[in-house]
Amino acid sequence: MILFHFAFFAAAMVAPGFHAPALGDDFGSAAGSPVGGALAATPASAPLPASVAASTAAPPPVQQCGYEVVAEYPHDSSAFTQGLFWHDGHLYEGTGQYGQSRLSRVQLSSGKALKTQPLSDDHFGEGITRWGDQIIGVTWRSGVGYRWRLKDLKPLGQFRYEGEGWGITMVGPEMALSDGTSTLRFFDPATMAEQRRVTVKLGGRPIAMINELETIQGKIWANVWMSDAIIRLNPADGAIDQVVNFSGLREKSGAVGHDMVLNGIAWDDQGQRLFVTGKNWSKLYHVRVTNCR
Repeated sequence: MILFHFAFFAAAMVAPGFHAPALGDDFGSAAGSPVGGALAATPASAPLPASVAASTAAPPPVQQCGYEVVAEYPHDSSAFTQGLFWHDGHLYEGTGQYGQSRLSRVQLSSGKALKTQPLSDDHFGEGITRWGDQIIGVTWRSGVGYRWRLKDLKPLGQFRYEGEGWGITMVGPEMALSDGTSTLRFFDPATMAEQRRVTVKLGGRPIAMINELETIQGKIWANVWMSDAIIRLNPADGAIDQVVNFSGLREKSGAVGHDMVLNGIAWDDQGQRLFVTGKNWSKLYHVRVTNCR
């Protein structure tokens, strides 16, 4: 893998007006850690023979978008947000950190947790998603997942899976799992048997550090860890077709710590509202994607 500045990510869009956040020459240390890392990509392969290149489909065009804040709401600044979704009038939030990880049902207007279930102190909580009348959650490096009953957050048991857990989301009957690499794995949520894999690609180039996930109108939206970008991708083949630049929102929230990055996407399908927040942010935002080009 090679490390590269967000400016490369922006330059790959090949259009004016998409500005990189001021984050220094690279984003940090080792991949696979929740407290350091870099937006990474595999090196470009050798040029294809002309006959092969001519028959290879070109990557889909990628929209670059900005955003506007429609409304802001309080957010618990002690919440190290790892997973977020909206259901039936409430936010559901999964948080991380050893000894502090929890699942909560949250009131939008106040940011207060109406009900909470802690995780084991030796588990670092990560993404959560709704599957029917259950909530499924994963953990970072323990290979242990949780199931809770949706209506009252009652624990229903645990399961195991290979590798790290970062973000999860339901895509039709499948559960997609990110693990900090450029690969998304898809599972049967009933058995946790792996069904398939796709590589997340920007213009044909694998993009790593895929983190929190949310499915919106058939596409997967994903935070790219340690960046101000949210990407939209096709779950069938992993191709990115939209990048939303949320530069400035972190500062607006008052977040100052290295780890206090954009992370958390929730979609209210009935109200057609998009919510985003970050780790230990004091605000959660209803945002609208704008100025796509």
